[in-house]
Amino acid sequence: MEAVKELIEVAGQNGWTIGSAESLTAGLFSATIASCPGASAVLKGGYVTYFTEMKERMLDVPALLIERFGVVSKPCARAMALNAQRLMDVDFAVSFTGNAGPSAMEGKPAGLVYCAVAKREGTVFDFRFQWDGLARNEIRARVVADMVANTLTIMKEESEWQKRQQLRPQK
Repeated sequence: MEAVKELIEVAGQNGWTIGSAESLTAGLFSATIASCPGASAVLKGGYVTYFTEMKERMLDVPALLIERFGVVSKPCARAMALNAQRLMDVDFAVSFTGNAGPSAMEGKPAGLVYCAVAKREGTVFDFRFQWDGLARNEIRARVVADMVANTLTIMKEESEWQKRQQLRPQK
């Protein structure tokens, strides 16, 4: 919970907003952020796109991308994050797609998860996780905790970069 509080604090100090595009987590990331005081100042909302067709309809993920790579893929996670960022007009959008199990999906093993963080200017950071031997809800909780930490790291780096830019002498 400390990382969530810090994420809200860093976002708030910089005037940033956050959104999500969630599949296997089914809104757990947004619910985790919303569980902390101050969330209403930074959490704009989220999409829960559990069914493949919802990724296409709500997030404009191209059907051809899904056909070629599947929903359990880095390209799908990246498209979800980029489109959520654009559609919600947020500074950071975090996406989650994967297979929480218990069996293989699209020929991909249970526990395989792809996530991405899209920043306003279009930069995307992607992440791959593979958890073996964990129950569905353990996988979901783990990926949310890891992505809170990863998003916080990205935000801190962005904040530091912006501070350095402000300190540079003007020519």
